[in-house]
Amino acid sequence: MKLPPFEYACPTSISEAVALLASHGGDAKPLAGGQSLVPMLAFRVASPSLLVDLRKLAELRQIRITDNGVTLGAMVRWREILDDARLRTAHPLLVAAVEHVAHYQIRNRGTVGGSMAHADPAAEMPGIAVTCEAQIAVVGKSGARVIEAAAFFQGPLMTALRADEIITEIRLPQWPAKRRFGFQEFARRRGDFAMAAAAVFYDEDAGKLARNAHVGAIGVADRPLRLNAVEAVLDDNTIDDSIIAKAEAAASAAVDPADDIHSSGAYRKALIGVMVERALKGAASIG
Repeated sequence: MKLPPFEYACPTSISEAVALLASHGGDAKPLAGGQSLVPMLAFRVASPSLLVDLRKLAELRQIRITDNGVTLGAMVRWREILDDARLRTAHPLLVAAVEHVAHYQIRNRGTVGGSMAHADPAAEMPGIAVTCEAQIAVVGKSGARVIEAAAFFQGPLMTALRADEIITEIRLPQWPAKRRFGFQEFARRRGDFAMAAAAVFYDEDAGKLARNAHVGAIGVADRPLRLNAVEAVLDDNTIDDSIIAKAEAAASAAVDPADDIHSSGAYRKALIGVMVERALKGAASIG
């Protein structure tokens, strides 16, 4: 299908981009990688009067790693995450999740900020952001602000972003060297959106008991979730087969997915339990 008519602008500064978005009274859209927005235009799901192309904003393309954690510029592409060897130790859970993002061609164009702003409930990056308690830095005509990931996603394709705001960076907290983690995803075909996926991590104390457990679920609700009930099962326990079985049951009990054209809610409910089980077994090196 042909795209609907629109004006096009390619600013060279963040302030110019914000001014352009603000000038159209909520009827303008930022264009990052375009891997979600362009298909939406083609199917008339979106029809903005102005596209503001962010490709010339070099300051949004940086990956920074410090003692405080990892900061991803909004225009960082998936391929750049996979190609950056530093991230395999600085944030291996992020890398594990990005390895499941779509296909090679899309990973060459798709961006971190674009995925966050699009807010598909089955996308990997929003799930990682929520699981890892990321902060999303944004800027608009009223200035800059930082939004916690848990508050950023408000529903399917809905976020806390205002019409004149763009994401500038995603900040992931520092990752301890000995942290245990796992990521598991099930899709109908390789590269499809997840029917269900689980991201898990935990630290261990001197007695090998789990501490600070984080468990995220993707594709089973209208936004990515933290499964607090599962985290409670894991904390203060040795992660063995018995505890993993309890975590699997708690994960299935914690979600209530809707039926859709791809599967029943009951199937997804069972599937997220299996994804949590497999992710935990990978984290604990069991099986």
